[in-house]
Amino acid sequence: MKRPRSDPGFSFFPKRVLCYNGWKGGDRMNEILAGKLSTLPEHPGSYQMRDATGAIIYVGKAKNLKNRVKTYFIGSHDLKTTKLVSLIDDLTYIVTKTELEAFLLELSLIKEHRPKYNIMLMDDKTYPYIEITKERYPRVVITRKIDKKRKNIFGPYPDSGSARETLLLIHRIFPLRKCDVLPKKVCLYYHMGQCLGPCVHPVSVETNEAIISDIVKFLNGNDQDLLKDLRQKMADHAEKMEYEKAKEYKDLIAAVVKTTERQQVMFSDLLDRDAVAFAADDAHLAVTIVFMRKGRIVMSDSEIVDYLETPEDAFLDFVARFYAKHPAPAEVLLPKGTDLAFLKPALGDAAKIPVRGNKLKFAQMAAENATIHLANSLDQHLKKYAKTVGAATALGDLLGIAAPKRIECFDNSHTMGTNPVSAMVVFTDGNPDKKSYRKYQIKTAAKGDDPGAMKEIVYRRYQKMLMTGAADRPDLVIMDGGITQVRACKETLAALYLDLPVIGLKKDSFHKTDAIIGLDEAEIPLDRHAPLYVLLNKIQEEAHRFAITYHHEKQSKQIYASILDAIPKIGKASKTKLLEKFKTIENIRNASDEELHAVGLTKEAIGNIRIALAQHK
Repeated sequence: MKRPRSDPGFSFFPKRVLCYNGWKGGDRMNEILAGKLSTLPEHPGSYQMRDATGAIIYVGKAKNLKNRVKTYFIGSHDLKTTKLVSLIDDLTYIVTKTELEAFLLELSLIKEHRPKYNIMLMDDKTYPYIEITKERYPRVVITRKIDKKRKNIFGPYPDSGSARETLLLIHRIFPLRKCDVLPKKVCLYYHMGQCLGPCVHPVSVETNEAIISDIVKFLNGNDQDLLKDLRQKMADHAEKMEYEKAKEYKDLIAAVVKTTERQQVMFSDLLDRDAVAFAADDAHLAVTIVFMRKGRIVMSDSEIVDYLETPEDAFLDFVARFYAKHPAPAEVLLPKGTDLAFLKPALGDAAKIPVRGNKLKFAQMAAENATIHLANSLDQHLKKYAKTVGAATALGDLLGIAAPKRIECFDNSHTMGTNPVSAMVVFTDGNPDKKSYRKYQIKTAAKGDDPGAMKEIVYRRYQKMLMTGAADRPDLVIMDGGITQVRACKETLAALYLDLPVIGLKKDSFHKTDAIIGLDEAEIPLDRHAPLYVLLNKIQEEAHRFAITYHHEKQSKQIYASILDAIPKIGKASKTKLLEKFKTIENIRNASDEELHAVGLTKEAIGNIRIALAQHK
């Protein structure tokens, strides 16, 4: 492994070292592609590399399209670029007026097509933020969906646990509403003094604004007025010998101090700042962001990725895409040599290149962390790559198709034919893409007809894809099963005039992944020590887990529904709300009175539930 380079002059743009392989341009292009290369304009623009299926596998930008694109087909390149070039079957391009327009177009096309060979940096990550909503009766909530136009957003937080800890503290101190939907009666928060009860007692705008002002001060680290108020209340209760109440305020004071004094203030101006830097070797880029809020460092995040062009371009891509999605602070400190003009659409005037003082030290901190992350994480990154993208590439090679970027796997689950369900899991670049998972109830297939159930679900999934024009077309479909399931899927896809590669995963007598049912329906044995086996086994186990969990959930709801039916004061609507909210009888049993009240139950109904469920332990 090569040691990452560092620059004593604090320039983060190291030169790139290439791995030479001796290929010649004539080996790399067909006649059509060669003709297009000869007629490329010498203008700025974005180019799109396409494989034999017409799919976009790489999007790039150029100040001069002709000169830039030709570099792929002459000279020597690293292994990843060589692999890309070997797959290029066609080329399209869009001319723009300026290089900046080409850059913005590139970002848009990458977001739309998510090409396999473009780096997907931390723009896919989400961080927890705390938001004060703009409702008539505002709430304080945790969110990961950020609209940069919204003002009362605070964060990011390092993890959901930290955000939740702060939110719970706010709920204990400030009496804003907690309920998603205002109930018809006051809840326990009202009786505990933690809510003003806007559900039954109108609360003025001025009162809400005063509370919000105090919350904003607290979230911005200005806690002196709050601590003074809490200490006074603690003293008042102690004077009245209400020691239990006084201890509550003592605990609150300790929690506030813990929350607001985790970091020392580095900048007296208390501005929000990010420092962004990178380190690179010949093929890998480590990017680090250090987040500072109100003069305090709150968190740091790093990512290591492969890149194709130059580390400078990869870094610019990252910064522009990251801040197109995440709110930018007042200042974003960047490495010397960064092209600020390119980043203006995403950052405006926030982009700065520090030259001296504490800002330079802060930026150097980010640079040092990037260098350390590259040195320490490269081996881990390569191992992860081998188990994910590398394994998917090996699967494509084994099947004779392009490496599948999006894989969809189906599995059925039932108990003696009852409560039959199906599930689809999705793996993108060898990683589970849980937001794309889907659950299906079997509606038309006969009881116990597993192939019929598979046909039904495959038809519903891909008919919807065709009807909606969704861009989530898979590169490979996997059936968790043998030849019967594979043929059921193929017949259904043929009826939809869809040509998708389909394979099956066969298990041995010990219920372990054993072999692939290939595209030609022949069995392909698997090496259980290879990364490909690990990936396929993970996909199969995940599909099984997701399907059986849904099946158990459906089965349990039947049992739980019959128990709830026998409880007085629990109607059909209440039963539905309870099952949707808590899923299981055990969760209902463990729920607090205020949680049960929040779904609309009366005090009498809650008491009936406690009595009834005590008999079902």
